[in-house]
Amino acid sequence: MPKAETIAGGARQTFGQASHAAAKVVTSVAVKESIRVLLVDDHPLIREGIIAVIQGEAGIEVVGEASNGQEAIQLFRTLRPDVTLMDLQMPLMNGIETIKAIRDESPAARFIVLTTYQGDVQALRALKAGAAGYLLKNAIWKDLPDCIRTVHAGQRRIPPEVAAVLAEHVTDDHLTEREIQVLRRVALGTANKTIGAELSLSEATIKAHMKSILSKLGANDRTHAVTIAVQRGFLEG
Repeated sequence: MPKAETIAGGARQTFGQASHAAAKVVTSVAVKESIRVLLVDDHPLIREGIIAVIQGEAGIEVVGEASNGQEAIQLFRTLRPDVTLMDLQMPLMNGIETIKAIRDESPAARFIVLTTYQGDVQALRALKAGAAGYLLKNAIWKDLPDCIRTVHAGQRRIPPEVAAVLAEHVTDDHLTEREIQVLRRVALGTANKTIGAELSLSEATIKAHMKSILSKLGANDRTHAVTIAVQRGFLEG
């Protein structure tokens, strides 16, 4: 029998010897009328922990696992799950791109995003892509079953702390894609002149972008701008 040990209030889980291979169909005795769940996460231990939580719930079963977006698309086509649990940061294809790709084929598909990050930008991207639920991974152990049932019933589920951050920034001007490109390079310590050369822009244009970035983020300087951008999720994905 797998042995599970909860660490740091459930934020991290260590599980014993049992393991599940990624991108496989899980064989189990299905409960009649059960909610069929596809699990997508690139970390095997996280998948193990999620399965351990769901296995203790009547009426919910994990029917498949995937470790990246490409595997998730193929398994979704095969399994047609009721709800898909989707990590955001994955190799090959991130969670938001995967949600968009699946919903292009199956507009009624229902998703719950599982993430360690509560920044407003990532949450808004996920919700715009079509996610109906947004759950922080440190809350999986107590909130996931109810979240699955809520989303399966056609409702939305967003944690209060994430909803508060979204409301706080709802009227903010978002950074443009070019501004994010500039800020990514600033985060690496790149000088304006070099950034301009990399983006085929003049140094004066880069300075203008930085002025706009500081204003939109309410930042005092370049370092402060990077810190805020990381906290809010602009530089993720």
